[in-house]
Amino acid sequence: MAKIKLTKNEQKAQKDSLKMYQRYLPTLTLKKQQLQTEIRTIDAKAKAVRAQRAQLEKEFKVWISVFGEEDAFTPDMVTVRNIRKGTGNIAGVNIPVYEGADFARGDYDLYATPLWIDMAADRMEKALSLDLEASVLDEQVRLLSRELRTTTQRVNLFEKVKIPEAKQNIKKISVYLGDQQVSAVVRSKISKKKIDARNAAAEQAKGAAV
Repeated sequence: MAKIKLTKNEQKAQKDSLKMYQRYLPTLTLKKQQLQTEIRTIDAKAKAVRAQRAQLEKEFKVWISVFGEEDAFTPDMVTVRNIRKGTGNIAGVNIPVYEGADFARGDYDLYATPLWIDMAADRMEKALSLDLEASVLDEQVRLLSRELRTTTQRVNLFEKVKIPEAKQNIKKISVYLGDQQVSAVVRSKISKKKIDARNAAAEQAKGAAV
């Protein structure tokens, strides 16, 4: 703990600091709770998107195997050309928002490939889109988690360090100033008694001289 001045000005400064900490702490605590809720929500959404992606892949494999031409479709037939992202804001944190993607399809001989290739390409685009969406959701969680760590540190700093420290400082200064006031009163009474004693002695000496 830093050394403080035992003065009325320092006492006022400590009281002002305490009020500020107590005013901001509820806001920080609320932000912490909001971030925790949002992270859980987004994480659940990312898991749901990945589950949808896994189910799509499972159905895709079964669907292709029905035709007995599994080797006819290759992943490089569909590529991501552009990812569209917007910007959102949660608890003061800017986050990317997935808005879709544009895909490109490789050249293939319409006569040499099965008729279902175009349908397979559509499914592949859907699968890639789900992968991209999950990736953006992961980025949201990463950014919000970073802000949560910072906010939690501030909550702990105010709650466990700054507020108790300010209260302790105020108490220490109050005790010191109280002791000083008592000492001043005692000194004043002693000084008054001495003055009264001198005055009485002077009066006695004056009476004896007469």
